[in-house]
Amino acid sequence: MAPSRDLSQDGAIPTRPLARGTSLVDSGVYEDGVRVASPRDLASTVAALEQRGDRIAWMGLYRPARPELDALAQEFGLHELAVEDAVLAHQRPKLERYGDTLFVVLRAARYDDEHEEVEFGELHLFIGPDFVITVRHAESPDLSAVRKRLEADPELLARGTDAVLYAILDAVVDGFGPVVRGLGVDIDEIEAQVFTGDPEVSRRIYELSQEVVDFLRAVTPLQTILAGLAGGYEKYGVDEELQRSLRDVADHVTLTTERVETYRTQLRDILAVNSILVGQRQNEEIKAMTAASYAQGEEVKKISSWAAILFTPSLISGIYGMNLRIPEEDTAWGYPFALALMLVLSVGLYVAFKRRGWL
Repeated sequence: MAPSRDLSQDGAIPTRPLARGTSLVDSGVYEDGVRVASPRDLASTVAALEQRGDRIAWMGLYRPARPELDALAQEFGLHELAVEDAVLAHQRPKLERYGDTLFVVLRAARYDDEHEEVEFGELHLFIGPDFVITVRHAESPDLSAVRKRLEADPELLARGTDAVLYAILDAVVDGFGPVVRGLGVDIDEIEAQVFTGDPEVSRRIYELSQEVVDFLRAVTPLQTILAGLAGGYEKYGVDEELQRSLRDVADHVTLTTERVETYRTQLRDILAVNSILVGQRQNEEIKAMTAASYAQGEEVKKISSWAAILFTPSLISGIYGMNLRIPEEDTAWGYPFALALMLVLSVGLYVAFKRRGWL
């Protein structure tokens, strides 16, 4: 604990309260795994914590302002960089050590059944020898449920602040289960949707692929975080039972990571299949359009051919119908010649068009 938390000579507590209406959601002081005080501000928490040397305090905050975190940092010796990360949020999951204080960033995930999408929440933890400060930036995860679970198991909570860290990690990882199942259902639906020719399926594949990538970004770093914790078991004297429990959490993280990696591969394959099917449908549409254009061209040929055949006698008869004197009019064979000429030309055109396949 930071020296700034020491009492003055007359026993007074430094006045740096988290006033009403601030981000403090819950604060508890525990002794031997049992809650012995529920302070409503920082000063009361420090006072209750100082009464016995074996007590631990757990303060939960929701979207705190910078002055609130500065007060906590001054009292508990939190590193300035960690405080800045907790204020700004939008951090990647990570584990950092500042002396005896652990700073952990987690991303919780929740599956929204109504909208069929994954929602993410960010959680920052400051873990010291006798204090835990949790800073949430979203509704998820529900740390009140974690607190109730620990308070219902004094034996576990009596193991100290490491037990609180384990319980929160376990809750975050357990929350991944419904997300994995929800994503699995979405992928099954998309696989069926791909073969229906729905034009919206490409957009859904893309959106789901992004959710899977975001989910991996929340899950994969936990392996590094848990490995980092395991590396400090001996140095920081972590309880053996907690070590086994944290290894179990690590196993669940590994299984989740493998499952989600499989989903990413599935989506990549589905996208490839969808691209092939879209290409096939486009080819079929082009073929249909080509066939229609060809059929239309054939009809145009026929119409043009018959128009040419009919135009020839019309042309000849039109010439004879003009107010001109034509030499054949005075002969007996004039009109038969004109009719024969019309017939010969028409038959000739018909034969020519027939040979070319226009008729």
